[in-house]
Amino acid sequence: MGCEGLARLASSTVMVLGLGGVGSNCVEALARGGVGRLVVVDHDVVQKSNINRQAIAFQSTIGRKKTDVVRAMVADINPDAQVEALDAFVLAEDVPALLDAYDGRADYVIDAIDTISTKLAIAEYADRAGMRLISSMGAANKLLPECLRIADVYDTVNCPLCRIMRKEGRKRGIRRLRVLYSCEQPVRVPVREGATRKERSNLGTASYVPPIMGQMIAGAVLRELAGLDQA
Repeated sequence: MGCEGLARLASSTVMVLGLGGVGSNCVEALARGGVGRLVVVDHDVVQKSNINRQAIAFQSTIGRKKTDVVRAMVADINPDAQVEALDAFVLAEDVPALLDAYDGRADYVIDAIDTISTKLAIAEYADRAGMRLISSMGAANKLLPECLRIADVYDTVNCPLCRIMRKEGRKRGIRRLRVLYSCEQPVRVPVREGATRKERSNLGTASYVPPIMGQMIAGAVLRELAGLDQA
């Protein structure tokens, strides 16, 4: 990346919304890549069920706030990096105030949140404000990392979440949304007998898919901030 590229990274601020399988692995790669300031947002604690895919999930971290674990992880990787940790569950109505506070300060925003209404609100804000954004689409029931792609959401195929984002994005007038998605047809998994629809018991996540997604998003952001790629 060269000295100039690394200097750009060191002076950059990246906001990561959501510290799950994609977000936590993305933060790790950004810290290792030399980003100087990270703003991380999540309200959850580490749970045992997170251990199969999250960079911050270990037996030793179960029950701890994800933002606290991420702050410690980044400090252990790069003590010079600054971490602003926001312990918050972001709803759609919270997005304008949150992003207003960082408009002009965050060089890139990464959406690794699961809630569709919040993802749409983030996309709508970023499109209107010209904020650089990349949004992670669904990792559930996917097995083939070679099918992962970075594209505009309107050019995506075979992703149920992308389908919803396209439909709702058009309604909201979102002109462009850069996403990481999988073109793989989701693996069909039966719903557990007796499970309610709310439980979503037919969704499973392979241990390696969210980490690869987080690394790919980090790679795209690092290259662009270093001046090597243009979105």
